[in-house]
Amino acid sequence: MAEKPEKSILLDIKDLRIEGYSDEKWIEIVHGVSLTLRRGEVLGLIGESGAGKSTIGLAAMGYARGGCRISGGSVEFDGMELTTSTEAELRVLRGSRIAYVAQSAAASFNPAHRLIEQHVEAPLHYRMRKRTEAQEDAMELYERLRLPNPQEIGFRYPHQVSGGQLQRAMTAMAMACRPDLIIFDEPTTALDVTTQIEVLAAIRDIVDQFDTAAIYITHDLAVVAQMADKIKVLLKGDEVEESSTIEMLDNPKEDYTRSLWAVRSFKRDQKPRPGGDAVPVVSVQDIDASYGTVKVLEDVSFDVHAGMTVAVVGESGSGKSTTARCITGLLPPTKGRILFKGEELPASYRDRSKDQLRQAQMIYQMADTALNPKVKIHEIIGRPAQFYQGLSGAALKLRVDELLDLIELEPSQYYNRYPPELSGGQKQRIGIARALAADPTFIICDEVTSALDQLVAEGILKLLDKLQRDLNLAYMFITHDLATVRAIADEVVVMRRGKVVEQGPKNEMFTPPHHPYTDLLLSSVPEMDPNWLSTVLEERGVDNIGDAANV
Repeated sequence: MAEKPEKSILLDIKDLRIEGYSDEKWIEIVHGVSLTLRRGEVLGLIGESGAGKSTIGLAAMGYARGGCRISGGSVEFDGMELTTSTEAELRVLRGSRIAYVAQSAAASFNPAHRLIEQHVEAPLHYRMRKRTEAQEDAMELYERLRLPNPQEIGFRYPHQVSGGQLQRAMTAMAMACRPDLIIFDEPTTALDVTTQIEVLAAIRDIVDQFDTAAIYITHDLAVVAQMADKIKVLLKGDEVEESSTIEMLDNPKEDYTRSLWAVRSFKRDQKPRPGGDAVPVVSVQDIDASYGTVKVLEDVSFDVHAGMTVAVVGESGSGKSTTARCITGLLPPTKGRILFKGEELPASYRDRSKDQLRQAQMIYQMADTALNPKVKIHEIIGRPAQFYQGLSGAALKLRVDELLDLIELEPSQYYNRYPPELSGGQKQRIGIARALAADPTFIICDEVTSALDQLVAEGILKLLDKLQRDLNLAYMFITHDLATVRAIADEVVVMRRGKVVEQGPKNEMFTPPHHPYTDLLLSSVPEMDPNWLSTVLEERGVDNIGDAANV
């Protein structure tokens, strides 16, 4: 990435200290971090879960989460000291001159209002545009971010678009007032690789075009290499090192940084299908499915055998999660059938027995929204054990302790805690324990590592692999992360626009020649090269960057 001419300083943070309230006392969690950001410059903040990335990003807006406070240091934005500013002064900045793109779009949008209503709120509040102008600008940004039907998609509700589309809509909303600074907090976490290229290209274009500065928080090192002019590495609230992106990639100085560069070492061998007359745990046979009058699945078929992992991959909207909904009975197929151990399951979960429901469980993508923040860990894990196994009293407590041990969390430390007291990786482990509490045979893992930094994700994959070996579980692994597929899958099913375009053993699927669409997915995985995105844009053409290959 070519170096930009030096511009004036927009954000200057010096010796930032932040405290969190825990066990009835204040504990310092960010220890004297400093950073400087110039206009039009992008700073990448990287580090594992709990490093303080998001906390520092929010502090750049003069904001601290509930239970936290800025206890020392200076945050100066365009000459204005934010740590001593009044709430009224800060409200004028937030949303207009400083914007924030959250990691979880699903948790950030109001489900009761259409996307475009939420988009125009800030421009109208700050009297920057009239409603019709703000709506037209929203549609232009939707088009720039390559959302489908940009003239119409804004009039849908959040639940009516895919996770990837919702994340792009949030990015457009942050850009509505053309802010001077945008904090991107893992903005491509929920996106498949082809959509990610589109969003990265659009963000980079917006930053260049409007001379917007950005703090780009991510755990994906290959992504930050495409976006950032310089990178700051954090560990447990401390600075580790900072340098230009090229220098950081070529010559990291600290051992910890080198360890980040070396993650994703876990990869297990592909297991062959059981021979003979082995009956699949789950067999999906020629299913179609529709939302209303819109057909979303067509002739989808694949098998999942005991002790094996089938990875289902494809772009946002390809039908991966819809297929899972059909298997669990949440969306009855309009054609075809689903067999469990050779016996046909009722299409709707309402018609399935308690034992049939118990056998298939789900682990969800966003542990933040999947776990009730006001319910203690032992209740979250215990409810399925109560419902399916009829456990209570001492037997229930013993089972919860066993499950906490299984997910490698000390029961005495976590039994009475609440989800907000846990890190992202710990919350995802609780989601795994909740699924295991029903004693299932088959588990659907829906993007379970996409919201986690690479070190934590590696730990979750190792845990899932160990549980599979110990309990002979069958997994359907919905993911857009092809590194995860390489690490854990035995077989791969590639979906596009509601159809299976290719499937087979992992080793065959990653060996050329590929189906054109599979080839597109494989070539869209970011590489640790600052010029990778520019090269892809040049090869494919800006108007064609994420288009699926013609089939």
